Amino acid sequence: MKKFLLLFVLGCLTFATHAQTKIGYANVDYIFGQMPEAKQIEAELKSLETQLKNQIDAKVQRFQKELADYTAAVQNNTIPDAVRANTERELQQQRENIEKLQQDAQTNLQNKHSALMRPVYDKMGKAIEDTAKENGFNLIISETLGGLDVVLHADANTDISDLVLKKLGVTPAPAGSKPAAQTPPAQPKTGN
Repeated sequence: MKKFLLLFVLGCLTFATHAQTKIGYANVDYIFGQMPEAKQIEAELKSLETQLKNQIDAKVQRFQKELADYTAAVQNNTIPDAVRANTERELQQQRENIEKLQQDAQTNLQNKHSALMRPVYDKMGKAIEDTAKENGFNLIISETLGGLDVVLHADANTDISDLVLKKLGVTPAPAGSKPAAQTPPAQPKTGN
């Protein structure tokens, strides 16, 4: 993947030098971090994560209590064999249900993340496209892509990130105080 990205960037740069193409770049993570939607999305995902975690924790606590009760009964030899086998099946089923609940919670969080981010990325993409057209850029590349730095060196005049923010109606951070790239909220993990 890294080789493909490097070849893509080199190909774009080669094309640009031959075709007098004006190239710019945008820091999508920085732009997202400046948008008002960023905090709202982070809060919404955190709330959902907390709800799901609480549900899982409640099931785990119930399972642990029943397992402790069962273990104590077995150690004290106060549980008949028929009840013992049935209880073991029930505990195994509870364990499987908890694992499925954890998987479902992760899927739910990922789906919610995608649903919340899709309109933001569409809005940002439209603003990047409009900004590029208005400023005569033929090609805009991302400063980072999937955590990999794509732009190794660029003139600051080709960074359209603040222009895109203005297009989105967001006042960019003052010059010199531009924070390090912020990433969209990570897809939270629940359970083990």
